[in-house]
Amino acid sequence: MKSTFIIAEAGVNHNGSFHLAKKMIEIAAEAGADAIKFQTFKAKNLVTFYAPKAEYQKTNTYTNGNQLEMIEKLELSDSEFIKLANICKSKNIKFMSSPFDLESIEFLDKIGMEIFKIPSGEITNLPYLKQIAQKNKPVILSTGMADLGEIEDAIDILLSGGLERDDITILHCNTEYPTPFEDVNLKAIQTLKSAFPGIKVGYSDHTIGIEIAIAAVAIGASVIEKHFTINKDLQGPDHKSSLDPIELTNMVQAIRNVEKAFGTGIKKPSKSEIKNIKIVRKSIVASRDIKKGEIFSEYNITTKRPGSGISPMYWNEVIGKKAPKDFKKDELIVL
Repeated sequence: MKSTFIIAEAGVNHNGSFHLAKKMIEIAAEAGADAIKFQTFKAKNLVTFYAPKAEYQKTNTYTNGNQLEMIEKLELSDSEFIKLANICKSKNIKFMSSPFDLESIEFLDKIGMEIFKIPSGEITNLPYLKQIAQKNKPVILSTGMADLGEIEDAIDILLSGGLERDDITILHCNTEYPTPFEDVNLKAIQTLKSAFPGIKVGYSDHTIGIEIAIAAVAIGASVIEKHFTINKDLQGPDHKSSLDPIELTNMVQAIRNVEKAFGTGIKKPSKSEIKNIKIVRKSIVASRDIKKGEIFSEYNITTKRPGSGISPMYWNEVIGKKAPKDFKKDELIVL
């Protein structure tokens, strides 16, 4: 990947509506994201009736209840996902969806999804990891809630299943929605790069705003994943911590600007600033009128702009020389 791979995370912010999901594809494509990612699951295969909601889910859905009741309302059908994948193709944006159960892995593979995104909650799910590895497709693995040992175990399972290190990207992530800034720990991106050589590292961002995602790119994240929504006021677990369409567009543009700013690492005058050298630098000039034959000294020469004459770096070579002609005050010295 020569540029940051930006995943616009639709997740379940379609609220179970195909038409809302379709609109989100249009928004992500217009914003310039490389991919849009949904979540594919069969609610009955994902959680038990007794699984409680996370605190942020209770807050954002305004009810306690359980996870099963919540996600049943957010489930899209197989036929709807097929349509969404085709719409993505027509909009020239990559279709992605995180499978949350074994049946969904098989379905997404069957419809030709090119990249598997493993959510943080599945990083310790051995049979799940083994099944994805067997698909022999690139994998992006979120590492929220995981330590280095758990990440290493997951990677080992993927590698033993037939994947190469170059097939795997791991995302630093914090699963609190929204993530407090003090818990982001962006330096972990560098830790992951050092711990797992040959594996690409990115960042899945759940903070409010766009600045942390941009900072992650600046320190080397090769993939950015960020939730977005059509309207933050919609009812649902993730809307309030997601970007609105304008913020998504701004984030993508800011990341592309940061990429342009990386440069080659070679320190030399840039193409745009070469023209300023003669304007901003200084030359050796007469500090008063000088007669021909007079000796140049600190009493009759100085340095001033423009920089189109003799550089002040040659000051010692000019001192003690005879003036080859008359010079007016502020005239560039020539030898």
